[in-house]
Amino acid sequence: MIEHRVRVHPSADRLPREGQLAWKLAAAATATEELDAESAAMAVNRVVDNASVAVASLTRRPVAVARAQAVAHRASAPGASAFGTAARVPPEWAAWANGTAVRELDFHDTYLAADYSHPGDNIPPLLAVAQHTGRTGADLLRGIVAAYEIHVALVKGICLHEHRIDHVAHLGAATACGIGTLLRLPTRTVYQAVQQAVHTTTATRQSRKGEISSWKACAPAFAGKAAIEAVDRAMRGGTSPSPIYEGEDGVVARLLDGPGADYPVLLPAPDEPRRAILDTYTKEHSAEYHAQAVIDLARRLRGRTGPLERVRSVVLHTSRHTHRVTGSGSGDPQKYDPGAGRETLDHSVPYIFAVALEDGAWHHERSYAPERARRPETVALWQKITTVEDPRWTRRYHDPDPALRAFGGRAVVTLQDGAVVEDELAVADAHPAGARPFDRPAYTAKFRTLTGGLVAPAEQDRFLATAEHLAELGPADLDGLFPAVDTAAVAAYDSRLPKGLF
Repeated sequence: MIEHRVRVHPSADRLPREGQLAWKLAAAATATEELDAESAAMAVNRVVDNASVAVASLTRRPVAVARAQAVAHRASAPGASAFGTAARVPPEWAAWANGTAVRELDFHDTYLAADYSHPGDNIPPLLAVAQHTGRTGADLLRGIVAAYEIHVALVKGICLHEHRIDHVAHLGAATACGIGTLLRLPTRTVYQAVQQAVHTTTATRQSRKGEISSWKACAPAFAGKAAIEAVDRAMRGGTSPSPIYEGEDGVVARLLDGPGADYPVLLPAPDEPRRAILDTYTKEHSAEYHAQAVIDLARRLRGRTGPLERVRSVVLHTSRHTHRVTGSGSGDPQKYDPGAGRETLDHSVPYIFAVALEDGAWHHERSYAPERARRPETVALWQKITTVEDPRWTRRYHDPDPALRAFGGRAVVTLQDGAVVEDELAVADAHPAGARPFDRPAYTAKFRTLTGGLVAPAEQDRFLATAEHLAELGPADLDGLFPAVDTAAVAAYDSRLPKGLF
């Protein structure tokens, strides 16, 4: 790997484009050629994973709204597919609809380091562009692997959250790089697209704070749509704000660490295998990633505390990130509000631990149902749960050794009689270092479970066989990566939406 130092430069320096991070990202992406076999296999897993959660979310309002907006913009041939409809739409609108569907349930892959990310958010815009431009499955795989490589590098090197910048700012750059790679565009074109994408998708983190709105699911889709538009403009010769990272009024100087910043970003040399996708991990449970190990820990503790009305308090000792983002350290009263919506509850570790401790399971719909959140005994237990930052867990969260890195914590349950029950779990069971690492059969089972009722068993088989042979698919075969669903059920839901402008 090659370490690149990202520092602020005054305009008088005239920093050469080859010295700019945007150029280095574009160069690393466009140099992606022969794929590592394990990386390619994992990319197939993530295509399946995305389809699973997208289909499961088709009759949820944010997804239906995004789909309605996309369908209102009919494509000139060939266009791209959108989950839940037979209509072909322009690729940027397909990225919008499909990106929202993939993100809505907070149930696909994640990577956590200096910042947060959901690298699977790159796939919808890449698939849309591949369909529209007649690329092959092999081209799509190259783009996905390159996008993951860039996304992981940025998340490792540059923390956005510390400055309350939403993590999709890294997504826009990664998606532009992935599109450029699958289209085999020149580095100079991708460089311009990266700069526009970063400039237009850098926003505050209020989308994930307080009373979380339906925009949370749309934010990554917006970044994917913006990246497609940035690539289109760059292909036509358009230029963009430069240097977007290092400029004296650029992202680093004005939004991140400021003029004294010095960020290390590690990128592969041209001849190195692209394996960053293997550092990422998906979710067994439909909840924010910091809650994955918490759910598994609650399931382990269930039954050891006796009747839950005997619980006096529960303290979760965990990392700074978990405490500040999803725990009581956030300062968000909504995290304890029985009337909060799903978008807020899936970012509330106290709520999630309470329900998982009571039920010994987690369900992507039932666990968030309003009547579930308002159950009196649940509310009583929920209010007794707090989080604290434990330096040991914070150190493990940032440990450079993947074998030692941890995203869990220790639960201390104190009963009314003073007895204490405690246990800890470093990583979720489905994590690569966990008790049951997710493998291809697990991805397949997740797909069958989440699409049951909307996708017929024979169609499930057809989709899985198509995805399995992604590297061999021709341009026309990419349509097969969209499972045929019960469109009548989807249309019935869509018919109840209010009309918009389009």
